This record gives sequence, C-alpha cells and structure tokens, in this order.
Amino acid sequence: MTYQNYSLKQLQQIDAAHHLHPFTDHKEMRGAGSRIITHANGPFIYDSEGAEILDGMAGLWCVNIGYGRDELAEAAYAQMKELPYYNSFFKCSTPTPVLLSKKLAEIAPKHVNQVFYGSSGSEANDTALRLVRHYWVLEGQPEKNRIISRKMAYHGSTVAGTSLGGMDGMHKQLNGAVPNIVHVMMPYAYELALTGESDHDFGLRAAKAVEDAILEAGADKVAAFIGEPVMGAGGVKIPPVGYWPEVQRICRKYDVLLMLDEVITGYGRTGEWFAAQTLGIEPDTITTAKALTSGYQPLSALLVGDRIASTLVEKGGEFNHGYTYSGHPVACAVALKNLEIIEREGLVERVRNDTGPYFAKALQERIAGHDLVGEVRSIGLMGAIEIVKDKATKERFLPAGSAAVTVRDHAIANGMMLRATGDTMILSPPLIWTRDTIDMACDRISKALDLAQADLRKR
Repeated sequence: MTYQNYSLKQLQQIDAAHHLHPFTDHKEMRGAGSRIITHANGPFIYDSEGAEILDGMAGLWCVNIGYGRDELAEAAYAQMKELPYYNSFFKCSTPTPVLLSKKLAEIAPKHVNQVFYGSSGSEANDTALRLVRHYWVLEGQPEKNRIISRKMAYHGSTVAGTSLGGMDGMHKQLNGAVPNIVHVMMPYAYELALTGESDHDFGLRAAKAVEDAILEAGADKVAAFIGEPVMGAGGVKIPPVGYWPEVQRICRKYDVLLMLDEVITGYGRTGEWFAAQTLGIEPDTITTAKALTSGYQPLSALLVGDRIASTLVEKGGEFNHGYTYSGHPVACAVALKNLEIIEREGLVERVRNDTGPYFAKALQERIAGHDLVGEVRSIGLMGAIEIVKDKATKERFLPAGSAAVTVRDHAIANGMMLRATGDTMILSPPLIWTRDTIDMACDRISKALDLAQADLRKR
C-alpha cells in the first residue's frame, strides 16, 4: 500500500493538516499525534509501529466477525465487477438489496417484514423519525408527533439523531434541536436506584417516567418512545428485567409506537439476532447498522413492523425520503455474505450458550473485585466496568471521567483496546472471541487497572 512510503510522523502531520476526526478535541489530538492503525486480523488490530492490540470494541461496536475475512472482500469485488452501483429510485431495484431484505425479514421478529436502507445508524434513525411522524399523519392524527427518549441515550450524530439522543454536550453544540422530543430518566440502577430499592422496583420506576411523560403531553400528542435495548455509548447500561415489559405495556396502553435502536445490539451481540428477541420486545421499528456488514461496508437497515408498513403502502402515496446510497448493491452483497458467515459459524448461538456466559463469569470473578471497580455488568458480549474511588460509597475520582481515561490509556499501551465513557469502561468485542480471548482480555484489563491505581494514588 502507498502508505508504507510514509513514516508515522509524516502520516500524523498530514492527518493533522487535513483530517477532521469525529468526537475529537482536535487541538489536543494534533499535539499528541493520532494513532495510525494499519492492518488487522481476527480479533487483533495493529498500528504503524507494529503493536498488536486486542480489539475490545469490535472497531466501533461493529466488526462482529472479526478482521481479515476474504469472503467479504470477494463478495464486494464480485458485485463491483457486475454492478458497482445503481439507485433504488425511479421504481428500480437491484438483486442484492432484494435478497438482503428477504433475509432480514427471516431473522427479524415475526411482525417485522419491511426494510428501508441507508448508510449509517444516524441516517436510519432520521428515517425512523420521519416514518413514525408520517405514519400518524396518514392515520389522521398529525398532532401525534412528540417523541419520548431518554437522558444519555445515543441515536446518532445528525441533527435528528442528536435531537433524539440525550447527550447534553451534543445538545449544547447543536444549538437548536428538532422540536417535540423530550427525554426522561435512564434505567441506570448503579447510580439512580434509591437506597434499598430493588432492581425490580427501580425498573418499574424508570418505566413510569415514560408513562409520566405521555400523560404530561397527552397520549393524543405522543407518537413514539425510542430506546436502545441496552444503552451503548451511554455506558452499556443494562435495564432491570422488568423494565422493557413495563415500557411495552405502557406504549400499548396509550397507543404509542415503540422505536428500538439496535444499531449496537443487532446481529448477535446479545445472543439472539436482535436484542428485541433476547428481551421479549415487540417494536414497531428496529434501527440497525454497524454489524449488518461487520463494518466492512457502510450500510444501515431500518426494519419496519407490519402496522406502519401496511399504512405506508395502503395510504401513503409517495414517501418523500431516501438517500443516494439506499440499498447500495455492493454494501448489500457484503451484508448478505456477513450474515451467511454469522449463521454458518453459529456465532449467535456461541454468544448465547458459551462465550456470553463465560464473559459474564470472567468479569465477575476476575475484574469485579479490584479496588477501582464499583460494578461490572454484561449481556451477551457487551460489558461495562464502573471505575470508582470508593467501592462502598460509589464515590468517583475527580475530575469526572479522568480515572477511566487513565485506565483506558494503560489498557491500550498494554495491548487492549477499551473505551472510556464518563467513569465507565465499556467492551463490545468481536463475536469470534473465544474463552481464551476472554481470558487474555481479563489479564490485560487487570494489568491496566493495577497500573491506573498506582497512578491515581499519586494524585
């Protein structure tokens, strides 16, 4: 590759001169220089200096089948040779999105049979917002346009995605959100449960916040509730068992649609194809992206339930929405091959029956007891480690988030890619991880915690 003609310093200088990164303090990064990742294989990534790093984040929650899969490259190449691109406008289609739609309907919950394509989870959530509001217009209730979301939710970085999400820092920079979106408490028992409150009671209280928001606005004004089955970028916040059944009951009681954001949890992460199936949720829309292609191509798929789809088809006329790359034939070819590999290798079943339970046990037995760890939690191959100054009181280090960054930096320096979100370390590894890989990860996380603790004691 041509980059091999450049030194690390040269690449960093060019990067600093021309490349604006997402979610980055550019002044800080350009002072230190970016880390250049040059290649990857299986569960590992490698930087320009030859360091091997175990990828605990599957890229960015997406590389479910791991790196270096020739079959996906070959599928993309074959499709590019045959038909590199054609659009889905003008009453046209191409074979791969047609076949992918059929496959997605087969693996989705039974009442979900239609698909709308984009290139990212952010685009898919924009589509979901447009579609849900349009649905109520078609049903003769245009005033039903309010969306209820949650604080600390992440639903993308477009204007609509940021508005749907509940990240305060993103809202401040947006300086004017899409109207009629409100945010209620998140189901985060570790910090929000009252003294002596059981997980069950906390889950019902968190769900009641949704009902309270519906009643405050009036059910005739509320279009939908949107939520991640497990809050991802907000810190892998896993709700109590009773939370989602109660939210679903509330939505049905008040005729409020249920929008599920499975951009992170979709395609095997929780031990089923979708977390909706793991948690027993029956949503009206399911936003997916990321692991649909294992990140090898940009592609999103909004899965649409029969209630909305039938109204759109029978009453809708033209739906004035879409993207140049909706149903891109190459991306869809890669997605088909990716889903075939996940199915052929039994990765969903492996997460459900083997690696998911082993991952949970390993975190509890090897990480939870560390002095810096207030709590560990996981579902499938998705986990979180709470970093605290005092385990008993849950006191955090100051400034907020600094301790987790210290842990992260030590982890990466010792061959383990982790992400710090606030005071929480989060993991979302490739589904190809084995018990041996999980043991390796725990070894490296433990070392990072020890090193971070030594640093933090010096403060």
